[in-house]
Amino acid sequence: MDALRAREQLRRRYLFSPDAEASLDGEGYSRQGASAAVEKKQKSLPRLNIHSGFWILASIVVTYYVDFFKTIKENFHTSSWFLVGGALLLISLSIAFFCILYLEWYRGIGDYDAKYPALIPLTTAAFIVAGICFNIALWPVWSFFTPLLLFTQFMGVVMLISLLG
Repeated sequence: MDALRAREQLRRRYLFSPDAEASLDGEGYSRQGASAAVEKKQKSLPRLNIHSGFWILASIVVTYYVDFFKTIKENFHTSSWFLVGGALLLISLSIAFFCILYLEWYRGIGDYDAKYPALIPLTTAAFIVAGICFNIALWPVWSFFTPLLLFTQFMGVVMLISLLG
């Protein structure tokens, strides 16, 4: 069976038009699909979408209904875990704002993780350890709801920060 006859049988089997191969480039990929993918990649997504709006709203609702700031104020001095978590959170947010405000906005470095590769892992590690410290410190207050409440607050803060950069 030669190649022309095999192509003709495939065209008939899958109902392709005879000029279906004309729109393919040398490697067998469609040019229209590739240009649509490039065009789709170039369109930027809106920063405030349903997903980020939901987490920001959920964080506000949790803050209001569980008296988050009042509870934090009352339990601030009771546990050293809270102070360690606060210090690590401050370090993490300082590095994040350094990356967003200084490196990206002021200096114009869009790919700062390539130029400063230690910043992202350091920020992530500090934030994870801060979350663990906050869970330990606030466990006596909200018991098994503590991880759920703190995760909701975390997602709200992350989505709020993502609106900046």
